[in-house]
Order: sequence, then structure tokens, then C-alpha cells
Amino acid sequence: MSQHPLGLRDFRLLFLGRTVSTLGDAVVPAALAIAITRATGSSAALALVLGCAMVPRLLLLPFGGVAGDRLDPRLVALTTDLLRAVTQLLVGLELLGDRPDLTHIAIASAAGGLASAFAMPTTSPLVRAAVPAEHRLRANALLGSATSAARLGGPALAGLLVYTAGPGWAFVADGVSFLLSAALLSRVRLVPARDPLAAAGGPPAGARPLRRDLAEGWREVRARDWYWTSLLAHGVWNGASAVALTLGPLIAATRLGGDGVWVAITQAGAIGLLLGSLAAGRLRPRRPVLVGNLALALYGLPLLALAVPAPAPVTVAAYGVALAGLGFLNPVWETVVQEEFPPRVLARVTSYDWLLSLAAAPFGYVLAPLAADAWGSRVPLLAAAALVTLVCAGTAAVPGVRRLGTAPGAAEPAAVERPPVQIDS
Repeated sequence: MSQHPLGLRDFRLLFLGRTVSTLGDAVVPAALAIAITRATGSSAALALVLGCAMVPRLLLLPFGGVAGDRLDPRLVALTTDLLRAVTQLLVGLELLGDRPDLTHIAIASAAGGLASAFAMPTTSPLVRAAVPAEHRLRANALLGSATSAARLGGPALAGLLVYTAGPGWAFVADGVSFLLSAALLSRVRLVPARDPLAAAGGPPAGARPLRRDLAEGWREVRARDWYWTSLLAHGVWNGASAVALTLGPLIAATRLGGDGVWVAITQAGAIGLLLGSLAAGRLRPRRPVLVGNLALALYGLPLLALAVPAPAPVTVAAYGVALAGLGFLNPVWETVVQEEFPPRVLARVTSYDWLLSLAAAPFGYVLAPLAADAWGSRVPLLAAAALVTLVCAGTAAVPGVRRLGTAPGAAEPAAVERPPVQIDS
């Protein structure tokens, strides 16, 4: 009988740490919205704080990928956990005071965004180092399921904390979760990926030009048609998701039966995400990227349902099915990436993945209300439905997507370490 991933000590510590910090983070969005609204009565103030976290995250993600490849990703993750613990505790203390200062909260949010830019690319290298190839799909599915469960329970926990103790305590709880995560990571013992260029007598990572490492990561992305075309599809999915999240609440409130319908839609999505993650740990598709991208195309269903609009039960079910597709894709995608890229570039290519996904969402948030004001909500919803369906399903026309046929999770030889890509600096 093969060993369960949680039977591996290092992965068990990593899983517990990521689960605790993810649950803490899932509490924050609702608590932040309530806290800033109470303190300022301004939606612009909330947008400012969110922007202070988002901008440094987007700008610094590629550099976070370089750090994850140059340095020990465990040390990078541990350091960023400590920094995020400090920022969340500071925000919590600010909100517990009588007159919270928006400037202090914005600065702390910017510091937290900076830390997350360096933290996000480290998870994939850590999983690859901690888990043998034959167990990685199940390990990634476990992480995905934990994230989905946190998203499902986070808002309820946020409401409990906010209305019993106050929003400041939600941030204190998040800060404590990062401290616990750092404590668990400090016990992980993983060997950093070998630097083949330094081993061959070249300069060590820290002595190489930063631009060269950034360019090498981008070359690795461009060299695989299945990867960069899928990234474009995933970016379109995030933009379409932003359209639904921007226009959906008003449609639910005015045309589907009230605010409770939107709550039901989002909860159905969280349940679907969890079920999709669980399914990914059991299934072994022969064409993993193809199947995962086709599952993403299901997001056209809730967009179409909101555009019609379909009856509330149909819309709720459509959103659950669509998010199950996302829940299925995420661990399958992570596993394929961990197996197909050499360890020395894994953090960098992962950072480009995050960058494109996060950068696409603001376009949906900005364009959806503008288009709805000009032509009504049906037009942007139908356009987003058509775009996400065509682009995600259209990756089936890419040769690399069709050819990539290694079933993730199957026992295979270790990935061959290729010579470093030569880039003029």
C-alpha cells in the first residue's frame, strides 16, 4: 500500500502550516470590509487599502519567484509568514483602538502585499521537495481541499469574531495563524534544489544579474506552448470571474429574490470548489491539462444564468458546478507544473502564473460596471461567458495541451535536470 502524503513528516508540517494560515486569511476580507466601513463610512477608503495590498503584490511577484529559486524556499516562506504576522497584528491593534488611522492600516496592508508576493511562489517548490512524484497529485488535492474548506468556513468565522469581539480580533487571529505557520515551517527539513549553473563552475545564484534570472524564467514559460496558452486561458477565467462577482450581487438582490440568493450562490461555489479538489485527488486523467482547461470552461454556465437571468436554483447550481471545475483544475495543474519544470525554475514560472491570474481580475472589476452602465448587465455577462468558454475550451487546439499525456500522480522517473538556458545579459 502506498504511503499517504500526510504520512510524510515534512509535507504534514507544510500542510498544517498552510491550512492554519489560509484559514486565518479567509477571515480577513469580510472583517476588513466591515472595519473600514465602520471607521470611515467610505467605499473609497476600502478600495485604497485593498489597492495598497494588491499593487506591491503584482509588482514584486516575479522578484518573489527569483527569490524562491535562488534561496531556500522554506526560509523565504518562513520569513514572509513572520512579516505577515507582524502586519496583521499591527492592523488588529490599530482597529482595537478608539480611532484607527487609515494611513497606518494602508502601510501595513502594503507590507503584507509585499510579503505575499515572495510567499506565493514558494508553495510549489516546497511540495515538490517534500513529496515523491507518485504522491504529488494527492498532496496538491489535500492542499486545495484545505483552501476550499477555509473559504467555506472563513466568512462564518469572520462574522462570529466581528460581531462578538470586533473586527480587530479577526486580524489578531490571522496574525497568530501566521506565527503558527512559521513555527511549523521551522521544523521542516528539506534540501534546496541544486543550482546546476553553480555546480558546473558558473557564478552562484546571488552573483548572477537579476535580469538574467527573470529572463530565464520567462524563457521557460515561453518554451512550452501548453503552459503559456493555459496561462492566458486562466487569466481570462479570472477576468470573467471578476465580471460575475461585480454584477452578480445586484442581479441576485433585484431579480433573483434578494441578498440571500447571492449568499447561496457563493456558498455553492465554495462547496463546489471543495468537491472538485477532492475529486482531483482520486481521478487520473490521461490528458490532465486538457481536461482541467475544459473544466474551467464551465464558468460560462453561471455567467449565462446571471445574464438571462435563470431561476435562482439554476444559477446556484451552475455556480457550484463551475467552481467544482476550478477546484479540479488547481491540484491537477500544480502537479503537472511540478513534474514538467525543473526545480531550479519552479518558483519563477509559478510567479508568472500568479502574476497573470491576479492582473486579469482588476480588468473585470473595472470594465464590467462601465459596460453595464452603457449597455446593461446582460451584455458584459454574455461577452464574458462567450470569452471564457471559447478561450478555455480553445486550448484543446494547442498541440502541447493535447500531447501532454502524463497522468499526474503516476509513478515516474524523476525529472531530468536540463542544462541552464543561455540568456544574454
